[in-house]
Amino acid sequence: MNIAQALALRGEPESYERQENAWLLEHITKIDSFDLVMKKDKELTAEQEQAYIDGLNRIEDGEPLAYVTGSQPFWTLDLKVTKDTLVPRPDTEVLVETVLKLDLPQDARVADLGTGTGAIALSLASERPSWIITASDIYAPTLEVAEYNAQQHDIENVQFIQGSWLKPYGRQFFDVIASNPPYIDPDDAHMKNLATEPKHALVADKHGLADLEDIIVQAKKHLTINGWVVLEHGYDQADAVQHLFRQAGYKQVRTVKDYGGNDRVTLAQWPH
Repeated sequence: MNIAQALALRGEPESYERQENAWLLEHITKIDSFDLVMKKDKELTAEQEQAYIDGLNRIEDGEPLAYVTGSQPFWTLDLKVTKDTLVPRPDTEVLVETVLKLDLPQDARVADLGTGTGAIALSLASERPSWIITASDIYAPTLEVAEYNAQQHDIENVQFIQGSWLKPYGRQFFDVIASNPPYIDPDDAHMKNLATEPKHALVADKHGLADLEDIIVQAKKHLTINGWVVLEHGYDQADAVQHLFRQAGYKQVRTVKDYGGNDRVTLAQWPH
């Protein structure tokens, strides 16, 4: 089987499936996906062909490509991904952009709660080397992945701490508390499409709002004057999250849309 035949095994020309095929072939052959068409007549070895077919079968069975290849591009970084972590989504880059646009001190202190692969913390740290960033997660295997990603990208201005939301932070204060917490209702129909990813990182009680509410309430004791909380949430949760912020006494509450035009990130300022 040559590269052209391999690319054509799944999906229509110009489809997302073909793009995934190219990324999988790039992972297996180490040929840049942009160069695959130029080398379309190159024959795959028997081992490469088997690895490619096995990978396609895993994707067809519902596994994200990132679990097959072991990594996922996010912001400017390529991040290791395992089954202990969610696959970072492009929508979460909107949260990173939102934090970077805030008027913050040069040595801002930032917390990333439920860091997963470290996507948010490491992206912010790579853009703002003078910021002091702490990333937490309740699960040790997940933190190990985030720490590995920090080492791979030589990012040194992120510290890692284990614990649930703000409980491990003692008396620390932050200029920004950011999080992409679980926000999917356990009964949501979309869950069947996410069956291979860790459920604990996706689902929350109270119709998906429980963890968002916990962070909003806990953050009040850990924010500097005029500090910000920036949260990712579901496309239909903006009104509910804004209400939670206002109910808790926050000001400057607003929502930012993702690249698909859906409400995705809500932020608010603590004025006390």
